[in-house]
Amino acid sequence: MVSLQRCAINTATLGHRESLDVTLERIARAGFGGVAPWRHEVEALGAQAVARQLRALQLTVTGYCRSTYLTGATPADRRASIDGNIAALHDAAELGARCFVLVVGGVSANVRDLAGARAQVDEGIARLLDEARKLKMPLAIEPLHPMYAADRSVVNTIGQALAICERIAPNDPSMLGIAIDVYHCWWDPLLSASIAAAGRARRILAYHVCDWHADTKDMLMDRGMMGDGVIDLAGFRREMEDAGYDGMMEVEIFSRDRWWKVAPDEVLAVCAQRLQSVC
Repeated sequence: MVSLQRCAINTATLGHRESLDVTLERIARAGFGGVAPWRHEVEALGAQAVARQLRALQLTVTGYCRSTYLTGATPADRRASIDGNIAALHDAAELGARCFVLVVGGVSANVRDLAGARAQVDEGIARLLDEARKLKMPLAIEPLHPMYAADRSVVNTIGQALAICERIAPNDPSMLGIAIDVYHCWWDPLLSASIAAAGRARRILAYHVCDWHADTKDMLMDRGMMGDGVIDLAGFRREMEDAGYDGMMEVEIFSRDRWWKVAPDEVLAVCAQRLQSVC
């Protein structure tokens, strides 16, 4: 049975319904060892104040969510995104986050250039990596399900993300790696081989869990609670551990019409039960 001290809650799981200071207290009180906060929550209170509370509660920040998109229709758009992400990297360092999560962006509607968008991603990550190295803040590329290629991410498999890492930072796995989210990757026919390869390369920086409803109704806002869908979560965890991952398992559930309507303490209680029974 997994220890809750080795589990984290992404604050999106609770629907961003309360101030971050209240959410952190709830997560710590429920027995979890970690948290993944979002930028807008931290910026509302100030990174220094949040860092003090995290230390007092002894919560580990598994990842800081998240980058703004690295793709854009114009050079000015892309420069603005880089500048904003550099500021967020400094906040991530203040919080002591284990990584800064990169959601890289989709295809610009007016351009329709998929290869160009992927080239922009490489360029943007390379630019961020210079600042990340100064701060000793690892960057974690999060591949997203292919259904998001148009608007959220043109990096859609672990294999793609690993290839980017090897191109941009071939000798620096501690600074550029991958955030593996079961929701986005469970379907991949190369999943087992890709997890193993990422593990051999020492590139796995984060591990997110939820479930996929067989009759999912919204590609963003209908993630399932662990055990309510079709993903072999226990098998997924074994593959992650076999690949050498020994970090925290982070629950990240976007569920506007189900779990975001449930009292936060009840959501946390169900997360704890499911992590220990089906993951």
